[in-house]
Amino acid sequence: MPVTVLLVDDEPLVRAGLRAVLEAQPDIEVVGEAADGAAVIPLARGLRPDVIAMDVRMPLLDGIEATRAVLRTVPDPPKILVVTTFENDEYVYEALRAGADGFLLKRARPAEIVHAVRLVAEGESLLFPAAVRRLAADHGRERGEDGARAAFARAGLTGREEEVLRLMARGLSNAEIGERLVVGTETVKSHVSAVLAKLGARDRTQAVIAAYESGFVAPG
Repeated sequence: MPVTVLLVDDEPLVRAGLRAVLEAQPDIEVVGEAADGAAVIPLARGLRPDVIAMDVRMPLLDGIEATRAVLRTVPDPPKILVVTTFENDEYVYEALRAGADGFLLKRARPAEIVHAVRLVAEGESLLFPAAVRRLAADHGRERGEDGARAAFARAGLTGREEEVLRLMARGLSNAEIGERLVVGTETVKSHVSAVLAKLGARDRTQAVIAAYESGFVAPG
């Protein structure tokens, strides 16, 4: 089955460019388009895309609020990839904190766009980990507070789960983590699921952000 994608951007040329790049791939299908975040909810419910590629800045409802709305109201919500002009944008960091699974630059090369959609759909690796680390360095410390540290401490991760989280933050996939820790991939998946559950995180991106904001992982 192809990875299905919903495109949401107020610039028609951006949507057309993304559609052309994605539909050139045999395993990706663009199932719909919208010009603003306000139209996302009914389309997400009706089309059931695997991934929403969504502009972070839009006139009526921006990508941050649209992400929150999708995750709050759509059953079994799709993965969300926010699309942005500037990677070091506080809007991008807020979208990730709101539940987006990764971000993509509008100037990205076609191969990077395709890679981002596939990786986010699979959900077994962190998209652009170096860029997430830079965002955490610039914005995470501002957001980090005693509450974040206390919440992380209450999660009660085991030593092995902490190892897994550190490797997740470096962008390693489940298979790569398994090789590093000399365990099977299914064991890694179990540890990752436990980390997400204990941290109350939707996916790897939110778990890694929590790790940065709590001070468990230092930016850099």
